[in-house]
Order: sequence, then C-alpha cells, then structure tokens
Amino acid sequence: MNIVEYKKAIQFPLRQSTLCFLIRDDEILLAMKKRGFGKDRWNGVGGKPDGEETILETAIRETQEEIEVTPNDMEVVAILDFYFVNNPDWNQQVVAYFSRNWVGEPKETEEMRPQWHKKDQLPIEAMWPDDDFWLNPVINGSKVKAEFLFGENDIVMDHNVMEVEVLDI
Repeated sequence: MNIVEYKKAIQFPLRQSTLCFLIRDDEILLAMKKRGFGKDRWNGVGGKPDGEETILETAIRETQEEIEVTPNDMEVVAILDFYFVNNPDWNQQVVAYFSRNWVGEPKETEEMRPQWHKKDQLPIEAMWPDDDFWLNPVINGSKVKAEFLFGENDIVMDHNVMEVEVLDI
C-alpha cells in the first residue's frame, strides 16, 4: 500500500497537532517522551489543541506544560501528514515550529525529559523513523511539507518529502 491508496480510504480530515523544537547555536532541544503516544522516543514537545485554540497557541501551551518554557518568535518549519495503517486514530497533521527565543529554562516534567543535542549528532535510532527524512533538511534551513505512511511497528512504508518556499497552515 502507498500513501495515495491509503488517502483514498480516509473519510475525515486529519486532526492537527504540534511539535516545537528549541534551537540555540549548533544545538536542538529534544525531549524523551516518558508516557503515552511516542513513549521512549526523542522528539520535539507538542500535542493536540484544547477547545478552540489555534495551532500556534497549542504549540506554546504544550511547550509550557511539557518543559516549562514559553517559546517566542515561533517559526513554522514543517507540515507533516502522518497516516497509520494499523492505527487510523493516530492519523494527524503536525505543524512543526522552531523557536530561537524563549523564557525559562527547560525542565523535566512527568511527561518529558529535555536534553540538548548537537544538530549533527541526533539520536535518530531513538526517534520516530520519519525524523530521518525531514528533520535534517529543516535544521539546515529548508521548509518541508511531507507525508508518511506507517505500517507494522511504525515502519515507514511510503513517504513524500518536499522542500517548499512557503508553508500555509
């Protein structure tokens, strides 16, 4: 099965969620997910909107809740559509942000354990498999629109990654 075939069977739009990555010099902040969806994987911080929140408001709130930092100057760097053949409830569109300016120092919470990583030494083997396709281009200054089809054990069955000039959310 490929993405085009899978998308034909979807009856509803993808729900939106967020990821936020703090950037300083040659480092990116990743957080180890300690529970729930994505447990035991390094990722950005983020989640789903509460009520009528905008996706930007969601990214800020989730960053505050998960690592006790308030990001400023949020830049949309990627729009990622995820499709899960075996778990369609996980299908989602993720809007990924970079923030190079924030208030507070990242702290561990019951949900996430933040840690700085060199941009050229990401722990890819302990991240979502899709990160290997889109995160490095974004770290290197590109904006990305991508879609991924996941199969058994979160294997990427199909993907399409496009570098774009502008991202519309």
